[in-house]
Amino acid sequence: MTARRSLQTRLALAYAAGIYAAGVFVVVLVAVPLASIDAATPKGEPSSSAITETGPGISLPQLLTGSAVALVLLIPVALALGWFVAGRFLHPLRAITATAQIISAGDLHRRLDLGEPTDELTELGHTLDDLFARLEASFDAQRHFVANASHELLTPLAGLRTLLEVALADPDADTDTLRSACQEALALGGHQERLVQALLALATSERGVTRWDTLDLARVAESVLASRRDQATRKGIDLAGHLTPAVTTGDPRLIESLVANLIDNAIRHNHADGHVQITTQTSGAQVALTVTNSGPVIPGNQIQRLFQPFQKLAPVRHGSRDGYGLGLAIVNAVTQAHHATLTTSARPDGGLSITVRFANGSHPNRP
Repeated sequence: MTARRSLQTRLALAYAAGIYAAGVFVVVLVAVPLASIDAATPKGEPSSSAITETGPGISLPQLLTGSAVALVLLIPVALALGWFVAGRFLHPLRAITATAQIISAGDLHRRLDLGEPTDELTELGHTLDDLFARLEASFDAQRHFVANASHELLTPLAGLRTLLEVALADPDADTDTLRSACQEALALGGHQERLVQALLALATSERGVTRWDTLDLARVAESVLASRRDQATRKGIDLAGHLTPAVTTGDPRLIESLVANLIDNAIRHNHADGHVQITTQTSGAQVALTVTNSGPVIPGNQIQRLFQPFQKLAPVRHGSRDGYGLGLAIVNAVTQAHHATLTTSARPDGGLSITVRFANGSHPNRP
């Protein structure tokens, strides 16, 4: 409250000083020259009503005395006007401050809603309303993400606890039984480890790019393909690449993570005797990486949801150890971090076609 009063006081003094300076300006440049002018009436006019006498005009001391009195009286008037105008101008700012304090206390649903007239302060209020809306959406997304992550981590922990309790409660458990329980416990631990690694990859991607190196998407894709061929062969999926040089700049680890998650997603959400095709190419000022795969038919209105964390299209896959619903979320985060564009379309006969376009050559902001 003290800060707001202090600002209003400073503004009121500034407005009053301006008004008072204008009054002094008028006295110096207008009143003083008029003090030397004598008031006179024309002579020689044959009229009974003509004024033939001359008299002195307003004397300089009289004018200066009157001007001094007017300037003294102008002081409280200027202060009062300055205080009133400053209060009117600061009213939207006070509303912004009060509402922002309420919002910062936890009520993210509140908005300023300054309305009309539109001026610099109300424009600031509208900008802050947009900011508060984005913050609310961000906090909601974070709470949703934490809840989903907690659920995904809690499920294998509960399974591990149940597994160990059953093994320990069995009085007839032999070495083979305990060995089998340990193997299942290791499998659940591996599931948790992969999930944590996926969460770390997502967090690293959302943090942004910290290094810009020149790299070839074709070579990155070729390396990832070589490491995924055995997995694709076991599932009966044809993995094909049509790779031409596509040089761009970015973080090599993040871009490799993007390519790996695209290919893993295409292999995982496919069917036997399916296919995955990876293409890299250069087109003008952009280079493109495209991953196309067969698979189940995906409704067009469900595509964007797949790029949110922990979102899985098929309910039957929920709880599967093959996927966590983070792969395409990582792809989306890496794309945004590199200021690239992501285009996704559902294929009529099933599966997806995903294209990521990067800038060709050196990044414009690269030092």
